[in-house]
Amino acid sequence: MQTVAVALDAMATRFEIVLHGENSVTLQAAGEEALNEVERLEDQLSLYRPASEIAHLNCRAARGPVKVTPALFALLQHARRLHEESNGAFDITVAPLVRCWGFMGGNGRVPTGEEVAEARTKVGMHLVALNAQDSTVQFARQGVMLDLGAIGKGYAVERAAEVLRGAGVTSALIHGGTSTVYALGHPPDAESWNIAVENPRSPVSANSLLLTTVPLKDEAMSVSAVWGRSFAACGQTFGHVMDPRTGQPVKGALLAAVVLPSATETDALSTALLTLGSAGHDRIASLRPGMRTLLVLESETDKQLHVESKGITLCTVRDAV
Repeated sequence: MQTVAVALDAMATRFEIVLHGENSVTLQAAGEEALNEVERLEDQLSLYRPASEIAHLNCRAARGPVKVTPALFALLQHARRLHEESNGAFDITVAPLVRCWGFMGGNGRVPTGEEVAEARTKVGMHLVALNAQDSTVQFARQGVMLDLGAIGKGYAVERAAEVLRGAGVTSALIHGGTSTVYALGHPPDAESWNIAVENPRSPVSANSLLLTTVPLKDEAMSVSAVWGRSFAACGQTFGHVMDPRTGQPVKGALLAAVVLPSATETDALSTALLTLGSAGHDRIASLRPGMRTLLVLESETDKQLHVESKGITLCTVRDAV
């Protein structure tokens, strides 16, 4: 049995694939083809690449219908369904709020109430018209901006897995940064891939405490958390994940994890779960049969952590939290 590892820096993170099989040359070629697909998708979906299809759409859709490729149109339709299913907690139009709070190319700042109110007028899927007859997209007003950051990495991981399957690979692990991982088959020496979920308060080190390890086989897991980008001001810490319904950074929930067969859906729904918190946990967990979820919350009064799990076993809760 041969093992091959390939990697790529894309979508502001590092994608890595570990593949097992009989022929290292075939594995290497399949892994590189999968990463080529990730790179192609970054060129298409990145908000920050002026030549991307999303940048082209953001620049022109307020002036009239813009035709997009069938694959992108299908992804936007999928994003709309997820928006509706999550009661608006997942929203690809959130970019004006991300910019307002200083996280678009910056380290964050506290905006005025007037700035937040103005940004909110440009946020909401009701401002995006999707015409299935001709695959066109149109915005209802100037300033609307699509940002696929909360679904794009999962979509890229899922497409990479499809490339590997098409090449005959039966055992591989793909991850995009710390946010989404997909387990294809199982490793040679185990029945599943075991993926660790760290305590959000643990220091990043070899001694980091774990909440649990999650077994995956032909499944994806996405973890959304507020610790990635944040800033402190006025005695508070503000994270980069925005609640599109309020215009404010997410509060209360520190980490959300979702397990499903689709990496596209785990990416989006982990963001929705983080945004909704405990009040929306039952709703999100009931959206798909067999979904497994994990939510870590922080008490506003004593800052103690509380863990809610549906289908994911916690290994050392007392030590971890």
